Amino acid sequence: MGNLHHNSCPRHYCGLFGIYGHPNAAELTYYGLYALQHRGQESAGITASDGIDLRTHKGMGLVAQVFDKNTLRSLPGHLALGHVRYSTTGSSNLRNAQPLVVDCARGQIAIGHNGNLTNAARLRDELEARGSIFQTTCDSEIVLHLLARPFDGDRVHSLETVMRRIQGAYSLLIMGEDELIGVRDPFGFRPLVLGKLPVTGVEGMAHRVAYILASETCALDLIQAEFVRDIAPGEIILINKDGLHSINPWAGTQQPHAFCIFEFIYFARPDSNFMGRNVAEVRTHLGRQLARETGVPADLVIPVPDSGNWAAMGYAEASGIPYGNAFVRNHYIGRTFLQPSQLIRDFGVRVKLNLISEMVRGKRVVVVDDSIVRGTTARSRVTTLRQAGAKEVHMRVSCPPHMWPCPYGIDFPTRKELMAANNSLEQIRDFLGADSLGYLSWDGMIAATGLPATEFCTACYNGNYPCPVEDEMNKFGMEQRRLKPTVADLVREDKQQPLL
Repeated sequence: MGNLHHNSCPRHYCGLFGIYGHPNAAELTYYGLYALQHRGQESAGITASDGIDLRTHKGMGLVAQVFDKNTLRSLPGHLALGHVRYSTTGSSNLRNAQPLVVDCARGQIAIGHNGNLTNAARLRDELEARGSIFQTTCDSEIVLHLLARPFDGDRVHSLETVMRRIQGAYSLLIMGEDELIGVRDPFGFRPLVLGKLPVTGVEGMAHRVAYILASETCALDLIQAEFVRDIAPGEIILINKDGLHSINPWAGTQQPHAFCIFEFIYFARPDSNFMGRNVAEVRTHLGRQLARETGVPADLVIPVPDSGNWAAMGYAEASGIPYGNAFVRNHYIGRTFLQPSQLIRDFGVRVKLNLISEMVRGKRVVVVDDSIVRGTTARSRVTTLRQAGAKEVHMRVSCPPHMWPCPYGIDFPTRKELMAANNSLEQIRDFLGADSLGYLSWDGMIAATGLPATEFCTACYNGNYPCPVEDEMNKFGMEQRRLKPTVADLVREDKQQPLL
């Protein structure tokens, strides 16, 4: 068997929300971030502007823990940029919380980033060699430094230059004193959507429509904004007092697309929409296809909540087997929860999901999950079902086996830690303790989306990385990299040498 570690779940990355043209911009951004909380639970931040000055508040924890009425009142203005973070590059600390803000010759700039740059180390070395001083260890600051450097032309043309230098996955929101810019990388790895909201009954507002940029449509729904469209891969959207402007340097080229298919499978909220497809409907199709490919006689289909719910319903529908919510999820486990390491075995699993034993006792059970990464959590669930008296336990997964790590903004482990990369299907089944194990095929996954395979990145399943990967896939690489000595370091070292 391969090396099997703890904390089996893939982790979310970041969520973005920005709005221009509304007198209550910071408050609406707070609600937008609340809707995107599933995308990051480590830190939250909002930068707002009245057209003259940028003001920022950010902190560690959930949105509701970081902000209250007083902090929102301290962020006046008609435009705002918000960010929730799970760290995929750099440690989880306040220094790395976003938005990142800088004063430069071009004025004040704030930035929020969802994704991961794959040439960050080289770019940071180049910038430091030219005198840039970094305040964080996250790759997002590299974009900020590149934008702050003098270029010919306006900020949009500067962004074009920056986009041709950075590699990897990025959806960006960038804010100046009186402008909001949205950027999506040419591959379209990470989502970004455009919405609008009528502004009525407010004196002094030049615009009757506020424009919104967000990671998911569920954030638009919460504030009753209208979805306009997805931001296209490679597109730059500029929103200012003159309205909305769009340019796309990659339009009309043969630039391939690579939207992360795991958004549909796991990350996005089921009430969000991407590329004209509802996430819940796609997950239901995944479950139906899974039942067709890996059907087994059983008495009950149960999901691993919450991301497995829709796939399990699809599986039950296609198989004709009754559906039941036997696992009950505790939704109130915060990041500061104290975990007793040895006091209660499998405590981390049990505190999140509790089983209704009466529903499974004496039954043949199909358990539908969205993914199995390291396998330890799935193994604990099988054990719990056995202890509750389940007659048979059949594990079903609504995506193919994860074989390769993700360098584009998902905190997947290294390949040596991925269970499917180092073990056969039978070895995994044996480790889990299940009576059978079935994964959805790659073709079945693509068919369930109703979109062409050429629209997606599926590198975590087949190792076909669409974008070059220069850097080692290590979220703490910025902290651990060897720093080049400065002149001050050399002088200090010289003074420490013994005199002859």
